[in-house]
Amino acid sequence: MRRHCFGEKIPMTPFSIGVDLGGTNLRIAAYSQDLGLLETILLPTRLAAGRNAVVDDMCDAILRLLKTHGAGRELMGIGIGTPGPLELPEGKLHSPPNLPGWDGFELRRRIEGILGQQVTLESDANLAALAECMLGRGRSLGIDSLCMLTLGTGIGNGIILGGRVWHGTTGMAGEAGHMTIWPEGPACGCGSNGCLEMYASATAVNRLAREAIVADAKGIAALADMPGGITARELAKLAESGDQDAKGVFDLAGRALGIGLAGLVNTLNLPLYVVGGGLANAWDLLSPSLFAEVHRRSYVYRLTQPGGAAANGTRIMPAELGADSGLLGACILPFTLADRSPIRSTAVNV
Repeated sequence: MRRHCFGEKIPMTPFSIGVDLGGTNLRIAAYSQDLGLLETILLPTRLAAGRNAVVDDMCDAILRLLKTHGAGRELMGIGIGTPGPLELPEGKLHSPPNLPGWDGFELRRRIEGILGQQVTLESDANLAALAECMLGRGRSLGIDSLCMLTLGTGIGNGIILGGRVWHGTTGMAGEAGHMTIWPEGPACGCGSNGCLEMYASATAVNRLAREAIVADAKGIAALADMPGGITARELAKLAESGDQDAKGVFDLAGRALGIGLAGLVNTLNLPLYVVGGGLANAWDLLSPSLFAEVHRRSYVYRLTQPGGAAANGTRIMPAELGADSGLLGACILPFTLADRSPIRSTAVNV
């Protein structure tokens, strides 16, 4: 065993704090490069109490984790994931739909004022993509550049280039959920019509299912009468049982995803496109029409799909990480900014 001389500084194990700020839940975790998640604190997001109350809850939890896990460890930083749109580097929120009353809130400045520590804000979709790149599909395939779509209430999007989040000019890059799929489609909250998230988000699938009921979809109507109502999970079970109307909903959502992904493949020419979020659990229902549309509409994909003419194929795959991807992304963000990439970690405790 190597002996340390008197006065020699003994290296400390690096760790970080990550925060996933959602409209319903607030999750705060301590993360070690060697051990993965050390501890996670789950709190309700007390929106009704006001944004300052939410920030106070967050900071109290961060301080608790610093006290519990900071001894003998070097703090690499504090990463915080929030719903977008997010203006960087100021850390100012712009009308996040799940955080009413937070428009223009300078979240980063408020947190740093309480903690006396520098923090880094990032959109939750970017952090999910970062985690998938460093700890999920990207690590499995040895790829450090990817585009990720997260299918939830809306559709989040993150683009990772060379292991770093691509932000665009003002930090608002990655709004692929608002690509127009059908110009005459339903109105979107962004002010446009026929956006991708109006067809391929969990919210959209619920709407499409209810539209099918109007067209006499009896199986879906029976599902709507059940105590839990229509959820993407129950609708997927119905589709898997052979219900054609339910299968049609996922077929349409998959088509929309395929059209959107075809545009991304043609534009970005990245090696990997990942689809995550709760709705991605229905990958087997979404993927047939998704791949049919990508193959039809993207000549880049036809040339670069696995087995195609190009040496390195374009892969489109479901995400490897689960619901913790955004939290993990917040935790590993400080490591990537310090060029101490967590891709070298051999254990991730999720």
